[in-house]
Amino acid sequence: MKRVLIISPHFPPINAPDMQRVRMSLPYYRDFGWDPVVLKVDARHVEGVIEPELLATIPTDVRIVRVWAFPIKWARWLGVGNIGLRAWLPLFWAGTRLLWRGRFDLVLFSTTQFNTLVLGGIWRKLLGVPYLIDVQDPWRTDYYERPDSRRPPGGWKYQFARLQAWLLERWSFMNAGAVMSVSPSYLDELRARYRFFPTIPAQVIRFGASRVDLERAAEMPAPSQRFARDAGEIHLLYTGASGPVMPHSLKVLFDALRLYRGREPARARRLRFHFFGTSYVPPGQGVNSVLPVAALCGVADQVDEIPHRLGHLECLRLQSEADILLLPGSSDLAYSPSKAYPFYLTGRPILGLVFRDSVMEQLLEELSCAYLVKFREGEPKDAAHAELHRFFDAAATGRLASILPVRNDARFNARYLVHTLTGEQCGLMDRALAPAPLQI
Repeated sequence: MKRVLIISPHFPPINAPDMQRVRMSLPYYRDFGWDPVVLKVDARHVEGVIEPELLATIPTDVRIVRVWAFPIKWARWLGVGNIGLRAWLPLFWAGTRLLWRGRFDLVLFSTTQFNTLVLGGIWRKLLGVPYLIDVQDPWRTDYYERPDSRRPPGGWKYQFARLQAWLLERWSFMNAGAVMSVSPSYLDELRARYRFFPTIPAQVIRFGASRVDLERAAEMPAPSQRFARDAGEIHLLYTGASGPVMPHSLKVLFDALRLYRGREPARARRLRFHFFGTSYVPPGQGVNSVLPVAALCGVADQVDEIPHRLGHLECLRLQSEADILLLPGSSDLAYSPSKAYPFYLTGRPILGLVFRDSVMEQLLEELSCAYLVKFREGEPKDAAHAELHRFFDAAATGRLASILPVRNDARFNARYLVHTLTGEQCGLMDRALAPAPLQI
């Protein structure tokens, strides 16, 4: 059996988006001929939400190697909080020891801590071990340099990250044995940027959904945030981060609600919108990002927000109990919403607010799982508001089933369950083993 060393600085009990692919795939790698070992940062050195329940989803026979990181309280004096930077040297030394002694066939980087990708090229040069990069977000992006874009967050830290990407991205990808991505647009950007990239095996592989996760979520105690049923309220729920690229779709939604309140006040009053876990910070540290948009549109009294990150399994339980699930689109057209897959598994009705020509639009149309409201940035939203009013009417009168598309279960079961997608990962891992010239 071949062996793969997986670099995932975030890992349970830390709940972070960029470790979910590895966490869900770990039970299945051996089914496809790969024995995994995970190299992570000890949770005591990681800022983030602790979710101990996730540990029960990790196979007990998988080896997990922990490393330390430069203490956050001291790193803050230097303006550094990034776990990839604080743990870079420990990851390097621990990875070097493992690769030297362990006869690994491949290194897999599945993380958004982009600075760790440089380790792949170093290890390949020193030890001859090929590596595969999992692109979950773009490392180098011109999103905030586009016309009419918002100012980038983070001040000098954003500029430092941008410089780092400009200096290190090319070398990191040049020496990769293969690349997988959650979005075809990310691969297209790399092909357009680097002449060498088309020679590297590359494949779009989504995160997928885990029925095991849904079963474990159902076994959990009832969440503290419950939905009131005694007043005939209809609860629409979104769980996940609300970044600076989402307010466009939120404004479409809340403007439509304001207009609907003027037309159908009794029906509109029954609609309650919940946005839970809208940032990545622990409890007590989050800042509302959705409520200010709702307040500008005059509908904040019908919107509820929890700004700190919630547990993954807790979110699954909440999704199963909501009346309707919300999927607001991003003005970054390459955005691929991984939460669409667990949303699908719950069987709940889904309302998708999508930008035309986006990856999200294509995905939801392929799965035929959502009522889609489509729009473009900078164009009138009258048609989108009318579609939302139709949806609100159907929800309030119990006719949602009549306007929802027929779900493509055959497609979903064949292409988007985690076992199948782990098989695709392993197929690409096999291709990454083919010898390729080392480029400097």
